[in-house]
Amino acid sequence: MKRSIVIIASLLAVVGCVPDLVRREPTTSLPDRFVQTADTVTSADVDWRTFYGDTLLAALIDSALRNNKELMIVAQEIAIAGNEVDARGGDYLPFVTLGADAGVEKSGRYTRNGAVEDQLEVRPGERFPEPLPTYTIGATMSWEVDIWRKLRNAQDASSMRLLATIEGTRYLVTQVVSELASSYYELMALDNLLDAIDTNNALLRRALLIVEQQKIAAKATELAVRKFDAEVQRNEGRRFDVLQRIVETENRINVLLGRYPQRVPRSSQRFLATNPDTVHAGVPSRLLEHRTDVRRAELEMKAADLDIDVAKAEFYPSLNIVAGFGYQAFNARYIVTSPESMIYNLAGELLMPVINRAAIKAAYFSAGARQVQAAYGYEQTVLTAYVEVANQLSKRENLRNRYERITRQVDALTTSVDIANNLFLSARADYMEVLMTQRDALEAKMELIETKLRQMQAHVDVYRALGGGWK
Repeated sequence: MKRSIVIIASLLAVVGCVPDLVRREPTTSLPDRFVQTADTVTSADVDWRTFYGDTLLAALIDSALRNNKELMIVAQEIAIAGNEVDARGGDYLPFVTLGADAGVEKSGRYTRNGAVEDQLEVRPGERFPEPLPTYTIGATMSWEVDIWRKLRNAQDASSMRLLATIEGTRYLVTQVVSELASSYYELMALDNLLDAIDTNNALLRRALLIVEQQKIAAKATELAVRKFDAEVQRNEGRRFDVLQRIVETENRINVLLGRYPQRVPRSSQRFLATNPDTVHAGVPSRLLEHRTDVRRAELEMKAADLDIDVAKAEFYPSLNIVAGFGYQAFNARYIVTSPESMIYNLAGELLMPVINRAAIKAAYFSAGARQVQAAYGYEQTVLTAYVEVANQLSKRENLRNRYERITRQVDALTTSVDIANNLFLSARADYMEVLMTQRDALEAKMELIETKLRQMQAHVDVYRALGGGWK
């Protein structure tokens, strides 16, 4: 007993030689506020159905969350991570196996076993069979006693990674919702763009008809007719380009919905009249609560921290207990005879590496490097999240101001088109003034639609950057 105590004390003294490792603690300090808001409630607290407020878009998002193939793939990653947690949980429980075996053995006469069998009898008058059969049934148990929480820390690290995988799925949900909403608004913008081209072309065709009549009356030249006709054909070419973009955008939405190409319902006539609601960014600490990528990085960092404890425990002694119980006989008739055929064993061993520990040290330092890497990754994710919010809030405000200015420009040019047409009919303006005025009006209308699209997409991006849309 005293000798065992001395051995254990010596082992623990060797454990004191475990190399120290400095762990990286992440910094999460953020500026006091994003912009001029410091609300405790943010727009990310609002459900996406309420935030977007479009019933057709809400139906599309619901369908995407049910049928998106990428989300289905990630769902299986959650199942895999959950199975890993279960596997780690089984590591610190005893392993029990049941088995049966049969065999035959022939020992040489001039060996120890052969000599023993030759000199002894199983019972008076009955010698050992030759060759000697063996039949065994029984159970064995092996158990590594988790003294240093190595196995339980490994399970806790797996649990952290399971939660990180779940947060990754939520992050993907946010991306899918945002991409779908952005594509939906793009589709509405393309419909309005197509309508603007058709409206402008109708005016040009009417002007072309007037110029052709004026040419017959010798009030206009062939040059004017060709110029108007060329402008009509130019807009027709634009129209086909927009039609192709509509097809591609619809199919991009259909892929997100997990279905084959078909028409996407939308309410495009209300697009330019849509006004994004006010967005509340809140205080930066709420960003850390809502951003799923931030939460995932935090969980990955905690898992890496536990990996260090697991790697460090490899330097410590491990206690293994092995036991077995069963029956064994050379004749199947005696296999369950008790106590003659009964066999059992119980053993314990305390082991630890002493001489060659290079591999364990390398694994330990690698775990430390991964923990530092995860800490820096967390800080980078927080920084990226903060910058995204700041950029999107600024972009949203600037686009709002730009849209107001272009609206006034469109109103002015629309009035100019009527004035130019009237002056042309009264021969007080030439055809080039009419052409240029209509072209400028169309370009301004297209720019207005494009600005509205960017404004709506910025509205979507702000919501995504704040961490909303995954609930």
